Amino acid sequence: MKLPIYLYGHPVLRKISEDITPEYPGLEGLLADMYETMYASDGVGLAAPQIGRNDRIIVIDASPLAENYPELQGVKMTLINPRLEVLDGDKETRAEGCLSLPGIAENVTRVEHIRLRWQDEKFAPHEAEFSGFLARILQHEYDHLEGKVYIDHISAIRKQLIRAKLNNIVTGRTRCDYAVRYAPRKK
Repeated sequence: MKLPIYLYGHPVLRKISEDITPEYPGLEGLLADMYETMYASDGVGLAAPQIGRNDRIIVIDASPLAENYPELQGVKMTLINPRLEVLDGDKETRAEGCLSLPGIAENVTRVEHIRLRWQDEKFAPHEAEFSGFLARILQHEYDHLEGKVYIDHISAIRKQLIRAKLNNIVTGRTRCDYAVRYAPRKK
């Protein structure tokens, strides 16, 4: 089932997510819904807060980017309770977008090398190091679990320059090709 994407300004995107346990009700169905939602929205990653849940769950399918980044061919991951560690190394600045911030893309500087610990959908533990564009995708999605969005990494001047676009998202004046949930209106 396709779920609505929660847009910038919704409080759920600013909460730190909680770990889940193997007893989590309906996890298999939720993961299937998250993948379906991500594909229907033309995304390559989706974190649970983006569908209104403050659970430490991320789904990724980076294959659509393989034409430009061949190392992403076949990269499909389900991450439960991930923990990210930034490793020393170079930083790279690249444009990023987000399903929760439609119509906006900004240059974000991120480290090129990370270590990630996570559990898969069967709660088997994993640990690996990632570099390059996959490391960027993982950091972007991980930020959602920490109550952050990618524009938190841009300068105050850049934020001011996109303020009108952000206000349009918050006030429901942005339209998307996918189902969305706007921030609650203040009374």
